[in-house]
This record gives sequence, C-alpha cells and structure tokens, in this order.
Amino acid sequence: MAKITYIAFDGTEYVVEAKDGSTVMENAVRNAVPGIEAECGGACACATCHVYVDPAWVEATGEPEPMEEDMLDFAHDVQPTSRLSCQIRVSPALDGLVVRVPESQG
Repeated sequence: MAKITYIAFDGTEYVVEAKDGSTVMENAVRNAVPGIEAECGGACACATCHVYVDPAWVEATGEPEPMEEDMLDFAHDVQPTSRLSCQIRVSPALDGLVVRVPESQG
C-alpha cells in the first residue's frame, strides 16, 4: 500500500492508503477528497479528476499518454505538472506521492 497526500486548494491535506493497481482518482473518490469529481468514472473521458503532481513526483508518475493529453485540453488552468488522476496507477514506487487539487475544482 502506498500513501498518497491530496492537498485541496484551501491547503487541507488528505492522506490515504492506496492499494497497488488502483488509481489516484479511485482513492480520492473512495476517501471523499473534495474537488475530485471523476464524472466519467475513470474512463479518461472528462477532466474532472485533474490534479497537479508535486514536482518531486513528476518523473515517478510518468508522462501523460496522448489520450490523456487531449482530455487535459478541457481542464482549467493546466500546468506542466497537470495529470488526470484516473490515469495514474498506484504502485510501491508512488509511496508518498503528493498531488494538489486545482482551485477551479475546489
């Protein structure tokens, strides 16, 4: 199990334990992290699970695939560390991952 810290726009931190193989989005929804709506249920068909990956974790989470990049066009205030949390799979290498929820989703 990996620990993931979600930081809401207001600075509130939500630390959750996430099973390997699940997604960052699934764990946010399961733990009622505000701002992660996941309207499409993780199908990479909306941008309501948009997060900013902490710069220290960008390499570990990897680059977005082309489909994810296309969906990020629909997100507000996209930044270089923007990702859709439904596309980040939890693994032991992500233990300690920190992501921030954008203001537009807060």
